[in-house]
Amino acid sequence: MKKDFDKWNEKKKETNAEQPRLYTVREIWWCRLGVNIGSEQDGSEESFLRPALIIRGFGPDACLIVPLTTSLRVHSLRISVGTVDGREARANLSQVRVVDTRRLVEKVGFLDKAIFADLRKTARKLF
Repeated sequence: MKKDFDKWNEKKKETNAEQPRLYTVREIWWCRLGVNIGSEQDGSEESFLRPALIIRGFGPDACLIVPLTTSLRVHSLRISVGTVDGREARANLSQVRVVDTRRLVEKVGFLDKAIFADLRKTARKLF
């Protein structure tokens, strides 16, 4: 599949002009992850969006997120988080990153506290 970096660059310019979003840890948001290199997690299709879980805040402009995937591929760094927007989802801990809150588009909901605690324990073991 050919990646459309030019189209993403135009959307990225629009995103940069937006206002930062208010967020809370444990929230799941549709996030503009764009088009990335190689095995880095991309947003999907026309909107460049992917659901992402906020696992830590860094003030009003940035937060640490973990992208979610619906892939059934089994891996120790893919933690089940239940159903998100009607589909079974997993947190892809190998793709944790800091993003500007202007990438956050629409809040989907909150992750269950117990699942979030387990996910954070697994994430801490990475470092």
